[in-house]
Amino acid sequence: MRSKIFLIILIALIGESTNYLSAQSAGVNLLLGFPMNEFKDNVKRTGLGAGLQFLLWNPIREYPYTFGINISYINYGWGSRSEPFSSTVPDVVVNVDRTNNIINFHLMSQIMPIQGNVRPYLELLLGGSYIYTQTNVYSSGSEDAASSTNFSDWAWNYGAGGGFQIKLVSFNNTVEKAASVFLDFKVRYLNGTAAEYLKEGSVIINHDQVIYQVSKSKTDLLTVNLGAVVYFNHLFGGE
Repeated sequence: MRSKIFLIILIALIGESTNYLSAQSAGVNLLLGFPMNEFKDNVKRTGLGAGLQFLLWNPIREYPYTFGINISYINYGWGSRSEPFSSTVPDVVVNVDRTNNIINFHLMSQIMPIQGNVRPYLELLLGGSYIYTQTNVYSSGSEDAASSTNFSDWAWNYGAGGGFQIKLVSFNNTVEKAASVFLDFKVRYLNGTAAEYLKEGSVIINHDQVIYQVSKSKTDLLTVNLGAVVYFNHLFGGE
């Protein structure tokens, strides 16, 4: 029900504001992911990752908000070992890497009441997380010989964040200020539903058997993000 209400409001606001489109923006950032609450009890490692976002237009004084999408990847555990290729070919050694990962997909709304060289803002996010553990086998200096997803699950989540942008440079072209680049710093908190997942040490190899020690909890997550945003001005004929 909450998802349906959010989507209805999103579509209505976008439709009302189409006459004010004056820019679009794209951003990239590096991030740290800190498991929170129940999730923190099971996952001790701080996650490392990166994210991308695309916003439909640049907030203006009459409409100080915008909408878009955000996609991010977080690795919250990994391990590597060397193994003989097989029992019949023990003189060939391969590397076995296992990673624990989260891919986040979100619709987002950004509220930016101040336009200028320094821009504080707030964000609202609604979406979900694909949580999975993957094993890759490869020989030294070559591409993956084989890979498999050991375990996966999905969690819905919603959250909010805040940050600020600082202008770094503007590029002039045939259109004045055709693009502007901003340093972007923000913190986000996501409330996640319960999911099942693996963590470091959850996969146990016992001779020819594989045992998965599955954890289950809510998936609350705090992220700290640092990156850059590029605003492409006047692409939609704004003033």
